[in-house]
Amino acid sequence: MNSRAKRLTLPLGGALVASSMIGASLAGTAEAAQQSAPDRKSVTLASSGNAKAIAGYWTPSKLKSAKTYVTESTASGEFRSGASRASADGKPGAVAPTGEGGKSAGKSRNVNLPITVGKVFFLDDKGQERWCSGSAVQSNYRNLVATAGHCVYDTDTNKPYSNFVFIPGYYQGKAPWGIYVGAKVNMHYDFDVYEDYDRDYAFVNVYNGIKQTGVKEITGPEYEKAKGFKYTEDDPITKDEFEKGFDKYGQLGPYWKKLSDPTVETIGKPDDAEKYIEDYIKDGRGGIKLTAVEVTSLDYAKAPTGLDNGAKFERFSDDKGKVAISEEQYKTLLKEKAAGKFLGKLEAVKDVNGTEIAWYKTQYFIKKWVKTTVKELYFLTHYYVVLLADVGRLGDNVGGQGFAWNQRTGKKVFAFGYPASAHLDGDKVYSGHTMKWCYGATSNAPDVAAYKAQEHQAIKCAFTPGASGGPFLLQYKNSKRTGYLNGVVSLTIDSDGNNRYDRVTTPYFDGETYGIYKYAANLWTGKFPVS
Repeated sequence: MNSRAKRLTLPLGGALVASSMIGASLAGTAEAAQQSAPDRKSVTLASSGNAKAIAGYWTPSKLKSAKTYVTESTASGEFRSGASRASADGKPGAVAPTGEGGKSAGKSRNVNLPITVGKVFFLDDKGQERWCSGSAVQSNYRNLVATAGHCVYDTDTNKPYSNFVFIPGYYQGKAPWGIYVGAKVNMHYDFDVYEDYDRDYAFVNVYNGIKQTGVKEITGPEYEKAKGFKYTEDDPITKDEFEKGFDKYGQLGPYWKKLSDPTVETIGKPDDAEKYIEDYIKDGRGGIKLTAVEVTSLDYAKAPTGLDNGAKFERFSDDKGKVAISEEQYKTLLKEKAAGKFLGKLEAVKDVNGTEIAWYKTQYFIKKWVKTTVKELYFLTHYYVVLLADVGRLGDNVGGQGFAWNQRTGKKVFAFGYPASAHLDGDKVYSGHTMKWCYGATSNAPDVAAYKAQEHQAIKCAFTPGASGGPFLLQYKNSKRTGYLNGVVSLTIDSDGNNRYDRVTTPYFDGETYGIYKYAANLWTGKFPVS
């Protein structure tokens, strides 16, 4: 059931009200607007007792090495003509932004990037480290982050993601204004239940920020007793260093060894291998075997039916002689093949209309004799605890963007985020480690039925996945680095079928959106002890 059919009109109230001093283009106040009662879903993300461990988990190395951005936000679609499908459900209104302690960025011909914008990191249901974009937004307790609903809540498991944190001003693995652990997510009921991307937004209350001031190396016994976040690292050492450490600390000490994975070396025919057999029998750490070596299709076709060693050329594949791959893998392999990096055969299967519906790869292999060796590796284990400090409230440190709803469509906005994925044609122009921006007037988004996104607005923008959750900002002032949040990046779209993303979309922010925002903007989370 569409939420618009369930509307009840209520007078606005509460501690957070809209500013009436924000200019004619954002006319209207919260007192004057009649808003609908939102179908809100609020879920706890982390208790204050777990927040310290979550903040400590996201070490600088993890922030930089987390390579999996959310990709459940890509689509292709076609435009249709006609009036805007997004519609206001009441009078327009807005809440004014707050800057970073009243500071000004000064005048610049370039775009001064907002320090309110950053990345959100979390773990999915498989424990994989993932991320999106997000932004601090104005609230009574200076503790609110806006992002996309699919960057906080997993509609497949009907659970929020775990270990959720926000890093404002993220850059190259750094958290200059601290790490803010998510306490509670507030979103629309329709996104949770119906997976309706017309409600793909979320407002996350966060605890006071935590800054990692460093790490301290401690002993093994101290490590066992230490509270909070701790971790170990293993450094390779020589056999001599290992033996000295082992003699000193014994089997329970920090020195240890392991056998590496076998290394494989081609040695040719059996008679070449015979001389190795005796040595391998003596030390018991290896052997000779037949293994597959990839060759070109030409080598495969020219190969005789047998070799001197009795092994035949063999083609490793499934029972149909080809291995299924995704469209994106197919396009990537085409580039590798052109560069001589992929030796096999690629095939796209088309339907009666000429549309590609499946993609396959075939690889060619020859069997050869190899010898294997196993090396002993030696390590020294180091024990560390992460030192943390309370840096205060999010809004006090970076400010908060304003909030606007029921605005006229067709206005010009800035979109900010951290795009990372390659375009569909394989061109990878973004790293995900630096913030990027787009600018344009909103218009109807392409039709994307798969996401139930009938009322999205879009701007022309070459962002790729990774930018999800980043803000759409009205009236962005370069000197203040602030504007009015009027959307969040939801979908990245290729609208003309040329394998390049050219649009980003946002749900339309109406009175129901404002109702959820207003509720979240009046929630207190507080701080937690870090000592």
